[in-house]
Amino acid sequence: MSQVVLITGASSGIGKSIAEFLVTKGFTVYGTSRSPKVSSDNGVQFLALDVTKEETVSAAVDQILKAEGRIDILINNAGKGITGPLEEIPEEELKSIFETNYFGPLRVIKAVLPMMRKQKNGLVINVTSIAGYMGLPYRSAYSATKGALSLTTEALRMELKEFNIKLTNVAPGDFATNIASGRYHAPLLEDSPYAKNYGKSLSLMDEHVDHGEDPQKMGEAVYAIINTKEPEVHYKVGAFMQKISVFLKGVLPGKMYERLLLNHYKL
Repeated sequence: MSQVVLITGASSGIGKSIAEFLVTKGFTVYGTSRSPKVSSDNGVQFLALDVTKEETVSAAVDQILKAEGRIDILINNAGKGITGPLEEIPEEELKSIFETNYFGPLRVIKAVLPMMRKQKNGLVINVTSIAGYMGLPYRSAYSATKGALSLTTEALRMELKEFNIKLTNVAPGDFATNIASGRYHAPLLEDSPYAKNYGKSLSLMDEHVDHGEDPQKMGEAVYAIINTKEPEVHYKVGAFMQKISVFLKGVLPGKMYERLLLNHYKL
């Protein structure tokens, strides 16, 4: 019997690549988006789910359980980006990014845990970000949401160990997707004191995405994690320099690492 996978944010980008790759490996895959345009695509069955609305989360999980009787793997991938000088990002946008990137995944986890406990097994993979390991200029809120999810996963792993439910983080670097089009960008204002440096950083961020890795690598990485008996706490997927940056954060003095980031972003 094939394992049943629920993956949020599966209509495009990394989520779509992961979902379709798992279909080719024989998994029964349910993908979600806020407003699915089709009921199935390339073997992925689509359901409506908005991670910021608990009623849609419960409805989607209930629908899968009625059809399949189980959920073996949850991949929390739904999320959005946000950029801007923190001073100029409206408070409602800061709250919104946490609702989607942090509280959203927690809602879905809470919805599947009762069934996973009943099954006495389950796997939750939270898609975080290499940006969650460090505070990045003009991406402060995004880094904060992904860092918070990563730390919460560390704690939840220990809480759920007795139920044979495994959790892990997989942190992608920059991938060639359409994520930039869905970001909230604080307006680049000509009279802003941040105009020069924010403008440079925006251009650099978009360039990194345009020249990013093939998203299928995330599908391969997730498949490898699923087939690991005891998954690690953290996985990183992306270009060598992005992965090594996490290592350097742990070994370099704080100010030295900060200088590396300032030089990278030409600030």
